[in-house]
Amino acid sequence: MCGIIGYIGSKPVVPVLVEGLRRMEYRGYDSAGVAVIGPDGLSLRRSAGKLANLEAAIAASPVDGAYGVGHTRWATHGRPTEENAHPHRDCTGRIVVVHNGIIENYLELKRELQGQGHIFKTETDTEIVAHLVERESRNDGLENAVRRALALMRGMFALVLVSVDDPGKIVAVRNGPPIVVGLGENEFFVASDIPAILSHTRDVVFMADEEMAIITATGVVFTDYAGQSIEKKSQRVLWDPLMAEKAGHRHFMLKEIHDQPTAARDTILGRVSLDSGRVFLEELNLSDEACQSIEKVLIVACGTSWHAALVGKYLIESLAQIPVEVDYGSEYRYRNPIVSTNTLAVVITQSGETADTLAALREAKRKGARSVAICNVVGSMATREADGTVYTHAGPEIGVASTKAFTSQLVALDLLALYLAQVRGALAAADIHAHIAELLQLPQILEQAIKASGAMERLAERFSTRSDFLFLGRGIHYPIALEGALKLKEISYIHAEGYPAGEMKHGPIALIDEQMPVVAIAPADHVFEKMVGNVQEAKARGGSVIAITTAGDDRMSEVLDPSKDAIVAMPATAPLLTPIVMTIPLQLLAYHIAVRRGCDVDQPRNLAKSVTVE
Repeated sequence: MCGIIGYIGSKPVVPVLVEGLRRMEYRGYDSAGVAVIGPDGLSLRRSAGKLANLEAAIAASPVDGAYGVGHTRWATHGRPTEENAHPHRDCTGRIVVVHNGIIENYLELKRELQGQGHIFKTETDTEIVAHLVERESRNDGLENAVRRALALMRGMFALVLVSVDDPGKIVAVRNGPPIVVGLGENEFFVASDIPAILSHTRDVVFMADEEMAIITATGVVFTDYAGQSIEKKSQRVLWDPLMAEKAGHRHFMLKEIHDQPTAARDTILGRVSLDSGRVFLEELNLSDEACQSIEKVLIVACGTSWHAALVGKYLIESLAQIPVEVDYGSEYRYRNPIVSTNTLAVVITQSGETADTLAALREAKRKGARSVAICNVVGSMATREADGTVYTHAGPEIGVASTKAFTSQLVALDLLALYLAQVRGALAAADIHAHIAELLQLPQILEQAIKASGAMERLAERFSTRSDFLFLGRGIHYPIALEGALKLKEISYIHAEGYPAGEMKHGPIALIDEQMPVVAIAPADHVFEKMVGNVQEAKARGGSVIAITTAGDDRMSEVLDPSKDAIVAMPATAPLLTPIVMTIPLQLLAYHIAVRRGCDVDQPRNLAKSVTVE
């Protein structure tokens, strides 16, 4: 959601803040601002719209200082205007706060503060934080005023504050949304995401819930809400800062589509041995006895990760022979789920900070489940709270629409399924060895799949003006149909639906006409003939068909019209790995259509990269 950056050190503060905000543009935002404190006191600059508007405001009226904070806002309370942009101030104008999250009882607190004479200038819930801290100030340090204010607030939030009356200090608080503190050479940073500070330092401390950081030019002190000191260990981020750049591509999304062979290779690397025919996942922290006692696997996720979870169900049930239940993180804790000590709860989250997924993880653990997080960010909340992890080594994903994180999650799920099968004796050693051999070939196959970009660009020219799409898949490729439809919706704003092809006759077929393209995911598998039947049904209603098939299999060409339809052939691979390959052309189709429609590919409207509040 919102981007937070803070800095104290010897560098010019405004460029550090603006650069940090720019590196978090992918999170989604509608306004931006900075506040700096220097010899002349507090200076504030804010603007609605893109970061370029803030830079123009700063250029028109320059500011400087010794330290400061910055923010990109994604509106929850109040319209996206300059007035509602962060940072926000108290009545005196001497306390400043930036905020990610929601203060649930802000109306109650606002009425109380207004009754005491406080004057509010915005529609936001954030402004009440500055006024609360103002009221609770006792000349005993900004951090103590913040602690007293925290006792009155309900919700999930990350806060960073500065005060003219307590100079040389930044106070950061986490209660839900992520906060990371960066440790540099005689300089310190605080941010809501690693890329904001990665060009300055790779040494970071991930804050946990109900923790506070007091940051000065000489160091950082971590405490709990009560003020008790906490020992925190720093971690070394292995991402190269250049990994977060576009590497010559027009958009981050296109770069990240091209990153997928490397991301898959890095996720596999060191976890399989062709010589021994074995899978190694030590970070699971599950004994062989614990794996053998699993009676049910629960996979919980949101958005694109939920589609990965649906593929994971097929993988685990097919390879490990364990029943799997898939649930939305946003729904899971609002019913009374049945969980036992023999349930393995697997949460999938790119950021490791998705609020709904974290809440579901906690609920499953509370009911006794063992837990595993499939995650891309080392040290994130999900990886700290789960009993074990399977890291995806995709590197930073900047584009809001997930690409390489999704396919890396599928690779991780395949490794998990294969490992469970190995430990439980559900697959013969020869079958495990054969699957490992196929997995090791996957990166090269993905490199071939990406060569379809030109074909998908030509299809985008033909179909970019359509207003509706239908994506069809069967079996393990039904989730890929859902993912293809989601990608098109996210970045091109075209209405699209993903459906199990066998269900088409139960409703969606009514929508098909000459203006409705049908994307059929039809590899040469055991349900290919069924898919051919579904394609013919779409053709009979006038629909144009884009068939994603397997190279070397020409059967689909017998039922399609080259003047109206299209076939895109993908390289063949093992049936359980085919969904990963079939994802690539759907990502490319969505990308090229969005580009032709003039959409903001990397920062689609109304979306945020990480949904860290409910």
